[in-house]
Amino acid sequence: MYCPECGFQNPEAANYCTKCGALLVRDESGSDTTMSFTPEEGDEEGAEILDELKAEGPALVVRSGGGRAGEHFLLEQESTTVGRSPDCEIFLDDVTVSRRHALVKRTDNQFFIEDQGSLNGTFLNRRRIESGALEDGDEVQIGKYKLTFLTP
Repeated sequence: MYCPECGFQNPEAANYCTKCGALLVRDESGSDTTMSFTPEEGDEEGAEILDELKAEGPALVVRSGGGRAGEHFLLEQESTTVGRSPDCEIFLDDVTVSRRHALVKRTDNQFFIEDQGSLNGTFLNRRRIESGALEDGDEVQIGKYKLTFLTP
């Protein structure tokens, strides 16, 4: 069972996370660990955030984690590294994030995120993935950070 706060994999019988102490809530519908967020849910928050950022291209926006809500990262390169190493383009400084946690790639105007063998995994719309295509409004969870992928 994965912790909803830090993403740590705990034994199935555990009631509390052995890493951060958070209560482990059992969800019978699957292995969902985060809440989904999409701009299509009746509000234009995603578009407003992108307008406020005056972003000219796709971006990952921090929704929660590490006290960095609202911080954004433009995805201007063909590949963007995400991790705890200061060498990464998207630097997420927390022990729940691996040094080289994930990679965001652009291929023919389509973006993909790939886990790079991280300990706590990479989650796309509440599902643990090895690789997945990113669509506008998708939620990405890396360690305790929840980010939203937005396109103009």
